[in-house]
Amino acid sequence: MKHSQLFIDSLIHPKKLAAYRLLPIGKVIQYTFLLITIVTVFSFGRFSADMSINTIDISGITEYIEQIKWLLYPVTFIMLFVMTTMLIFGQIALYALAGLFILKIMKRRGEYRHIWRTTTFAITWATILSMLAEYIPNAATIISILSLLLTITLLIVAFTKYPKQAILK
Repeated sequence: MKHSQLFIDSLIHPKKLAAYRLLPIGKVIQYTFLLITIVTVFSFGRFSADMSINTIDISGITEYIEQIKWLLYPVTFIMLFVMTTMLIFGQIALYALAGLFILKIMKRRGEYRHIWRTTTFAITWATILSMLAEYIPNAATIISILSLLLTITLLIVAFTKYPKQAILK
């Protein structure tokens, strides 16, 4: 399955997220790193634009930054990539843990690894919203809450397609 199809289904077809729990973990990790790369490139672009705007006002630092620019940008990109990786994997792990409790409440069968895979695709909207939040001043808290609710809602919709627990008599 192509990453573009996974991306589109993550945005438009939340019920398919449950089927993606059966994908190989390699494909899920690739998709996760695709999201991480998109966020990193976006953040780096914002950093570069802000850097060129903000350094114009400060005369002494401008010369220093011009001298180390060859080092500043690659190190910044690597640090952004590492930090974004940690944040997104942490986000997925926490949402999956919450999903494990939701799955038990819904009386559905599933393991943490299945929920983790489903969560990876469910955070696509939250990732896009967090990137767009950069352009809306003073909306970080609202966007965070909206992303949380949206991700949990997508997980619940996906969990409806998980198999039900067997009732023992």
